[in-house]
Amino acid sequence: MKHNLKITLLIISMFVVTQFIGLYVINSDPFHVQVTQSDGTVTSVANPDLQWIEPPQVQTQSDFGAYLGSIIFAFIIAILILFLLTKFKIDFILRIWFFLVVAIALFITFNAVFPKQLLSNSLYFTIPALILAVGLAFLKIFKRNFIIHNLTELLIYPGISTMFVPILNFWSIIILLLVISAYDIWAVWHSGIMQKMAKYQINNLKVFSGFFVPYISKKMRKQMRKLRKNKKLKSKKIKVNIAILGGGDVIFPIITAGVILNTNIGLPFGLHNFVGGFWPAIFVIAGATLGLSLLLAFSEKKKFYPAMPFITSGIFLGLILSYLLL
Repeated sequence: MKHNLKITLLIISMFVVTQFIGLYVINSDPFHVQVTQSDGTVTSVANPDLQWIEPPQVQTQSDFGAYLGSIIFAFIIAILILFLLTKFKIDFILRIWFFLVVAIALFITFNAVFPKQLLSNSLYFTIPALILAVGLAFLKIFKRNFIIHNLTELLIYPGISTMFVPILNFWSIIILLLVISAYDIWAVWHSGIMQKMAKYQINNLKVFSGFFVPYISKKMRKQMRKLRKNKKLKSKKIKVNIAILGGGDVIFPIITAGVILNTNIGLPFGLHNFVGGFWPAIFVIAGATLGLSLLLAFSEKKKFYPAMPFITSGIFLGLILSYLLL
């Protein structure tokens, strides 16, 4: 086991909590609000606070393929930009980029968790929610605190995922998972680019896009107790271990669960319809959690592993089981 049991369970717990928050946010549809008309009827209208970032409407089935291509292209461009900014050490631009993404994602999530009646009256919601989102983003990016960092991570990925779920269907998310898993294998085991970017974020930017849990080993804690008794603790360097889980490893299972939540398609080879919904989405989350848990349980210390292949395998297992059992 790469990390001790307590830290491993903490990482898994944060992963699971984020998945369920994501499912709630997606189901709440923050891009629309309920408005009561003068005649008493309730209608769903576009949320005026999020119209500027609302995902496009899918008109035909072929649009899913086009949007999948756009997502993959945008992902490649984002990785290239991030790599170049990291290579030339343009820290300020990177921090501003992270700050904007975090603030926007938090604001979207707040639009999902607040009561719809409050959202429909932006006078009482927009300004407080925006101040809260910007304030948390500032504390996260410019004031290093691992508690605030991880608490905001629980809300960031659900917000981001809502922009992708409406433009993906069952087959496009399957392809996307395979592409991301292949990239993860290459980036971690072959090129090493993932480790380089993660180290740069942690050491230079003091920011990391994912769960970040520093901890001290039992051996080091025993040494610290001895040094306290001898009053030599101030002159001793303390080795701190770090448990991390990248943001991509968190968000793609949320997107998959959200797509499955809204899925109802015909499978090939004469099989009956795969019916999506709440329970199949739960199977996706359970499968992703199983894949991550096995990785953390059998991974070795001081070695890096691509998490997405294991998480994707778990998601596929969850989909198969949901098809067979539900």
